[in-house]
Amino acid sequence: MAPFLAYEDKGADTSLFPLVLVHGHPFDRTMWTPQTEAFSASRRVIAPDLRGYGASPVVPGVTPLSDFARDIEALLNELKVRAFVLAGLSMGGQIAMECYRLFGERVRGLVLADTFPAAETAEGKVIRNEMADRLLAEGMRGYADEVLEKMVAPYASPQVKAHVHGMMTATPPEGAAAALRGRAERPDYRTLLTHVTVPTLVVVGADDTYTPVADAEAMHAALPDSTLRVIERAAHMPNLERPAEFNEALREFLTRVDA
Repeated sequence: MAPFLAYEDKGADTSLFPLVLVHGHPFDRTMWTPQTEAFSASRRVIAPDLRGYGASPVVPGVTPLSDFARDIEALLNELKVRAFVLAGLSMGGQIAMECYRLFGERVRGLVLADTFPAAETAEGKVIRNEMADRLLAEGMRGYADEVLEKMVAPYASPQVKAHVHGMMTATPPEGAAAALRGRAERPDYRTLLTHVTVPTLVVVGADDTYTPVADAEAMHAALPDSTLRVIERAAHMPNLERPAEFNEALREFLTRVDA
């Protein structure tokens, strides 16, 4: 059966755990290009487009995080990947937490980048649903223009800004809206984090205003076995803004997990 999700699958199966990369909103798997290129030389790297994003099918309505997680589980089953290291950024980090809740016995290491575990507030639910309505009515460009220099820092390179803006404007509004409505109803993962039994890397850009350093520090404190890395001169997407520093942190973590 053909996988439901579009995906990239690079690198050969080795004795090292495959690395599975989950993108954020409203992006696609190309946000992980610096990591896919860096790590596929030594291990298998799998980066899907989530439903509603990139080249994957668009499913309008409401997409809860559990649907995203089950899609990833089905893809990994299809690719015959049993155990793996799971990394997610922003919404992708929340999906990674949901994956751990649903099939954590398969996860050997967890990377939570620029994300947070709390459930949405009442005000946040209203804001997310209003934004979903706006995207359906207006499309993605106005939103992309507004948030670009919060997604990446104002001092990010023009090439990074162009990549991030291009991903946002290429995202189908129906997919983005469905994800926003689903995230509005997400569960609270803070208790889950206290029961994570695998090594975890918490990463955050020093200048991230969406998920500030304080959020990362709180996750680091809650997790039984975690490492915290703050990437200087980066905002919400340090993997693209400062790929060398991000990859160094990830490489050190993977070396520990593989051992």
